[in-house]
Amino acid sequence: MYYQSLAISDPLELTFGLAPKPVTTKSGMVIGGGTVYPELNFTLPPMTIDAGTMPEVRRNYEQIIEGALRRAADLEAPGVVIEFETLPPMTEHPQWGLDIAKILLAGMAKEKDRSGLKSVLRMTPNDNREFERPPLMRRGRYWDAMLELFEGSASVGAELLSIESVGGKELHDEALVNGDLAASIFSLCILGERDMRFLWTHLQKIADKHGVKCAGDTACGFGNTAMVLAEQKMIPRVFAAVVRAVTAVRSLVAYECGAVGPGKDCGYENPILKAITGFPMAMEGKTSACAHLSPMGNLAAACCDTWSNESVQNIKLLGGMAPTCYMEQLAYDCRLMNTARSHGKASAQQLQSWLVESDVATDPQAFIISPTSSVELAKAIVASDSHYHAGVAVARKAVELLRGAHDNGKLRIAPNEVIWFDTLQDTLDDLPESESEFIGHQLVLADKSKFLPAEYGLKA
Repeated sequence: MYYQSLAISDPLELTFGLAPKPVTTKSGMVIGGGTVYPELNFTLPPMTIDAGTMPEVRRNYEQIIEGALRRAADLEAPGVVIEFETLPPMTEHPQWGLDIAKILLAGMAKEKDRSGLKSVLRMTPNDNREFERPPLMRRGRYWDAMLELFEGSASVGAELLSIESVGGKELHDEALVNGDLAASIFSLCILGERDMRFLWTHLQKIADKHGVKCAGDTACGFGNTAMVLAEQKMIPRVFAAVVRAVTAVRSLVAYECGAVGPGKDCGYENPILKAITGFPMAMEGKTSACAHLSPMGNLAAACCDTWSNESVQNIKLLGGMAPTCYMEQLAYDCRLMNTARSHGKASAQQLQSWLVESDVATDPQAFIISPTSSVELAKAIVASDSHYHAGVAVARKAVELLRGAHDNGKLRIAPNEVIWFDTLQDTLDDLPESESEFIGHQLVLADKSKFLPAEYGLKA
């Protein structure tokens, strides 16, 4: 493990707007330097994306960037992060994604000239590798097209490179529905770790070549899938919370390869990563309801450095186009956090405390990413000597923290889920000490029709 100690060991210091290692953009925004910035994430209304519809696609993005940035300027936002998450056809055809990136950058430059608004573009190509069945993770047309889009985006001015990578997801979905923690650890800490290292080594080379920054990955397809399934009562919330803790081991690899933040917004594991790395993190919560529901709408803001909304469609609302309306919501949330910080450390800590207290006892998934829990989980990760052992250790610590909080009346757990504490503990107790033995056992159990071990550097 590259990180052997914590950058933030005091939960009170794991707070919004401040990171030990801030990131400075070319426009002068200092993310993690004392100011929380709104980070807007948007997408198209329901429509077909092909060569024939690309003119309409471009018009949508022109409308989005002009309206959202004008509103940010009118609200005197200190700066904004614009995230462009491509849709699958835009990564499959890299020139389409690059054309839209240029539209967004042009809109950002135009607003800078008009009002002086500072901004930075986060480029997040969609990871299409899973469209091959079984997925080809290190080769093939989807891999080549994705790297081409990253390269082109960095060359034209996208300063922050991110992705929601999917390595290991081909087995993790089944692990979730089966409540199989061992298979989850295999997917995240063996397959996911190896894929992340391969992917982010390539992305760091692109970033270095063009003088931009690798920002971070997210275990969205793992932890957020678990969260959504738990919200739908399809899997236990306790199990989803433990999986969330394990996702931090996987997402940490991006920073081991050179990423510097801000971590991607839909990575609810980011508080753990901030405690370990000291890099700034994006977070989303109540303002992500346009894309998914969550049980941590306020608490998620407790340590954010940019505050995001997840992906909102460009549709008309009574107040205006939805991305513009969400920019307003984000700007006001950030204004509140920045005002609290301007009144001094005690005021900022009071707001942090209220953000946490409002959610922390209501759901295990909120509890597990609270500043106090995040620091304890981070300690378990950095004390481990491998990613496998880190996954096991952080899962044990998560079960311990959840059980203890429930026993002490500090966390509400549904009666039918309490039995999962013993179930998860038994699973962890049965895992082998040796990583190689664990891999061999899981390879025997894994469905070889769903994944190719060689794509992760493993022998079948």
